[in-house]
Amino acid sequence: MMESPSTITARDGVAMDTNTRGWFGDLVFGVLARLAGWFILLVMAGIIIVLVSGGWRAFSAFGPGFITSTAWNPISDHFGAATSIFGTLVTTLIALVFAVPFAFGVAFWLVEMAPPALARFIETAVQLLAAVPSIIFGMWGFFIVVPFMAHYIEPVATHYLGHVPGMGLLFRGAPYGTGLLTGGLILAIMITPFICSVMTDVFVSIPAVLKESAFGLGATRWEVMRDVVLPWSRQAVMGGIMLGTGRALGETMAVTFVIGNSNRLGWSLFAPGNTIASLIALEFPESSAGSLKLSALLALGAILMIISFITLACSRIFLQRGVSN
Repeated sequence: MMESPSTITARDGVAMDTNTRGWFGDLVFGVLARLAGWFILLVMAGIIIVLVSGGWRAFSAFGPGFITSTAWNPISDHFGAATSIFGTLVTTLIALVFAVPFAFGVAFWLVEMAPPALARFIETAVQLLAAVPSIIFGMWGFFIVVPFMAHYIEPVATHYLGHVPGMGLLFRGAPYGTGLLTGGLILAIMITPFICSVMTDVFVSIPAVLKESAFGLGATRWEVMRDVVLPWSRQAVMGGIMLGTGRALGETMAVTFVIGNSNRLGWSLFAPGNTIASLIALEFPESSAGSLKLSALLALGAILMIISFITLACSRIFLQRGVSN
């Protein structure tokens, strides 16, 4: 039975209308996606321009000595970034030393050893811990961790390790409780949920056949994790660690509560210090517009961004070498 010309015309019209709507929707989606990508680049460029242009006066006034100087004297307008850079790097390193093994252990236990009901409860608790505001961690650290460090950890460490050649430099000083070590511990507690969540999701997503094959060959749980799971999930695990590193580098309020906020450079982990973020938070409200102090703070912000970029670049190089091997 042949279709009438009117039926064929109506069907072709519907098809053309559908194709037109599909083409228009694809065009709109493509434009919005491109705009989103360019918007991210514009925001990044705007941040860099503001920090570099605002801090250029400090870079011009002090030159390379701004990075190596430990001075911070608003009265004489003499500023340096060495102390805060040192505090930022040391507290972040301490946080990673404690957080990465702990997060790995929690993730391994949740995926391989914990009962399913308990694992779901602990995983929810970890995610909730990641949502706690940083100022809460700072207040908790000030009222709980600082007294504990002052009364128990620091006196014992000073007594037993303070006289060890070489190592003793790290464990000397009055047991105030505040300092680089305390700041690093608070950061470790803060970044552990982020790293643990990423590791847990990655470990769960590994194809079961890979682990079952290793178990079938007689491998233990640790051997499966070391030789199968970690190589397979190296990139994602490193991404989680970098996420925690970025959080530790830029953390402000929690560190400000417990680090001591002293612009002195020393090797002792018990000595008070500061970080770039904590120094900016404390000094920014007292900096007048157009002052050299404000320019120095913006220069510190630019240095912090550079440190973050270098950290990301090093992680990418590490991943590329790991994949090539």
